[in-house]
Amino acid sequence: MNRRSFLAASAAALLVSPAFAQDITLNFEAAAAYSRPRRGVSLLVMHQGRIIYEDYANGGASDRGWELASGTKSFTGVMAAAAVQDRLLSLDEPAADTLREWRGDLIKRRIAIHQLLSLESGLQAGAIGRPPTYADALNIPAENEPGTHFAYGPAPFQIFGEIMRRKTNGNPLNYLTRRVFDHIGIAPTEWRRGADGMPFMPQGAAFTARDWARFGDWVRTGGAGHVDRAALAQCFVPSHANPGYGMSWWLLRPGLIPPGHRAGIEVDAAMSERYGGIRMAAGAGDQRLYIVPGLDLVIARQADHILRGMFARGEARWSDADFLHALLGS
Repeated sequence: MNRRSFLAASAAALLVSPAFAQDITLNFEAAAAYSRPRRGVSLLVMHQGRIIYEDYANGGASDRGWELASGTKSFTGVMAAAAVQDRLLSLDEPAADTLREWRGDLIKRRIAIHQLLSLESGLQAGAIGRPPTYADALNIPAENEPGTHFAYGPAPFQIFGEIMRRKTNGNPLNYLTRRVFDHIGIAPTEWRRGADGMPFMPQGAAFTARDWARFGDWVRTGGAGHVDRAALAQCFVPSHANPGYGMSWWLLRPGLIPPGHRAGIEVDAAMSERYGGIRMAAGAGDQRLYIVPGLDLVIARQADHILRGMFARGEARWSDADFLHALLGS
């Protein structure tokens, strides 16, 4: 029996957490059959920190990293939680405390750090897939009052990168690596940078499915004491402007405003409520990291050909609701 079959057989039925007091059978093959024709290269399911299923198709492999696209964004909320523990910042502090050039702007000087990461800063968010340099991001104008509008785009995360650069007097990726990745024992296979040499914060990270899932499980358990737990919990509190977005993480719940009609981000409200609220990091081309607290599950799904997934016509369409129904059988 191969590893995949053994894992599937040994985890045919999982007992969910006591809060739900019911059994659930995970349909691994149905989930893989849904993923593969949609450019799927990696599908991994982890329960309570243990890998219980892996499937690699279409050129995927356990040791091959794939770009996460906007799945990269969710590292920033966790970085902020580490910075809170280190007393480098508070989530409610004005970004202008660090960005002195914002202090003369009536709107920008009132933007809190958590509003940048919740995409409700009131700033123009910038063109999706085209992160500005850190310096150029600082000059993007404000359009709305902070906390009133959801605007999806890369600029707020680049601004947070500049805040962390100044807070740490160095490269924010070095800080994230030291404070988070090294504790988990994971490492990106690649991380793209801008013209300023600084790492992109809204996109550009590449990880193996195993390492991305380990990150998700570390988040699921509260960061193992290496980040501020209350600050980490704020990643999963609905923002004022978008009930389906927290602090750099998607929340599959009613009222979610997706980034676009082709994103495939769809909510089955009953399913999400049943399993304690499903959290998600999501990237273009249908890169997905799901955390299902009520089942102690983490699911990493990766795909090839990001641009084809975004723009190609006639291909099988991705739906989070359909995929989760295939796996959870509910």
